[in-house]
Amino acid sequence: NPIGLFFKPDGTKMYVVGNAGAEVNEYNLSTPWNVSTASFLQTFSVAAQETAPQGIFFKPDGTKMYVLGGITGDVVYEYNLSAPWDASSSVFVQNFSVAAQETSPQGLFFKPDGTKMYVTGLDNDVNEYNLSTPWNVSTASFVQVFSVASQDTTPTGLFFKPDGTKMYVIG
Repeated sequence: NPIGLFFKPDGTKMYVVGNAGAEVNEYNLSTPWNVSTASFLQTFSVAAQETAPQGIFFKPDGTKMYVLGGITGDVVYEYNLSAPWDASSSVFVQNFSVAAQETSPQGLFFKPDGTKMYVTGLDNDVNEYNLSTPWNVSTASFVQVFSVASQDTTPTGLFFKPDGTKMYVIG
């Protein structure tokens, strides 16, 4: 039951998570951005933290991975990668609960510099957080919420234009 999807910025890797498996599935793309050339590489278990991950995001240099949990806990889990973009090199660092704002988180996005984090979910909104230390979820603080209920009652993912002037929500 795949739910979360992320691509390495150069299009040579694809990562998939879903709520039927407690894992990150990593694929190589022999032709960048062409999913028909994807080949399964490996699985990294996140079961010690989350049994049904809903979303996934990576720091642009591939040294950090974030998994959004919606079943075990309404939490963003942070992992360090000793080998960039190699999910098997992930080590759990810490987490941040979004339960006060979102009871069923589905989508996760970070500002390219790591100073903002956004979470959407079945509470029909997009929640914005500031990170006082970039890419460190333990420093996140809630800023504001934006309702998308008049457009969609089950938002499951979000994406921002790199300059932050447009937000896209899927539901």
